[in-house]
Formats: sequence, C-alpha cells, structure tokens
Amino acid sequence: MWQGRPGNGLGSFSLAMGVVALVFSFVPVAGEFVAAPSAVLAIGLGLAGLSRAEKGLATNGGQALAGSMLGLVAAVIIFLIFAATFDSAP
Repeated sequence: MWQGRPGNGLGSFSLAMGVVALVFSFVPVAGEFVAAPSAVLAIGLGLAGLSRAEKGLATNGGQALAGSMLGLVAAVIIFLIFAATFDSAP
C-alpha cells in the first residue's frame, strides 16, 4: 500500500504560533491582540498535530507538543499580566 508524505504542517505551524505567542505575551497591548489568538491557535493545532502523530499520519509529534506547551505557557502569562493590570475600581 502506498503511503504519501506525512502531514507535518499542523505541528510545525503550532510550534511557530507558540513561539509568536510566547514572545508577544510579554508586551502588554500586543499580548491581548496578537499573543492571545496565537496561543489559542498553538494549543489547538498542537493537539490536532499530536493526534495525527499518534495515528501515524505525521512524524513531528514533538513539535506539536512543544507548540501546544508554548501556547499554554503564553496563555498563562497573558492571563497573569491581564489580572495584574486589570483595575476593577470605578
């Protein structure tokens, strides 16, 4: 049975989005507009890439895992910065 090339796009893109999210998570304004969507994409695509790697459809499970972990760390940093700078007083 012929097998095509492995589909490693999800894991690679997840890693790229994780790096972008982590870098921009330390910038206060960009953290809300750039890092937050990038972190969500990194986590989602990383989980999808891990699923493909487990099924044997991709060979870069490590990149997918790293991307989802970077996205998760960036999301925590964004939340902490937002919580620290949020002013609830009128």
